This record gives sequence, structure tokens and C-alpha cells, in this order.
Amino acid sequence: MTDAHIDGNVLAGPLSSVFTADVTSATAVCAGCGRTDRLATAAVYGAPMGYIARCPGCDQVLLRYAEVPAGATLDMRGIAILRMSAG
Repeated sequence: MTDAHIDGNVLAGPLSSVFTADVTSATAVCAGCGRTDRLATAAVYGAPMGYIARCPGCDQVLLRYAEVPAGATLDMRGIAILRMSAG
């Protein structure tokens, strides 16, 4: 893996097929280190095949997203809590 990454804002488009709200503005709590920050601050790797978002604090994988012929695949086991703002 290289150190070249983009920020979590890149997830807004792909994740709009799963969530109706902009999930990049949601607050994610890392299941590894407990860091709480907006998902947009995550380090994202892997486009165009899919996306892997890592915690900027401990580098744990927060989520994996890929579009496959059968549909979208989303693995969020690295996020202990995802808080969406009301409104």
C-alpha cells in the first residue's frame, strides 16, 4: 500500500447509492482507537475498483465499499458508531 490517499469527501458520490444523506458529514467513531471525527477526514485508498477508508488516528480500516455486478457492497465493521446530524 502506498501513502498516496485522498480524503473521505470522495465517498460522497459512491455512498449516495446506500445512504440518502451525505454520509461524509457524519461523525464516525473508530472501533480501533475510539477517535471521533467526520468521515470526510478519513484517508481513502483504492479508486476506481472500490474504496477503503482508514482512520487518520490509527490507520484501522473504517469501511470498505465496492460496486459489483450484483450491487453495492459496504463493510463498516471498523466504525463503532456512525452519527448522522438531524435536519
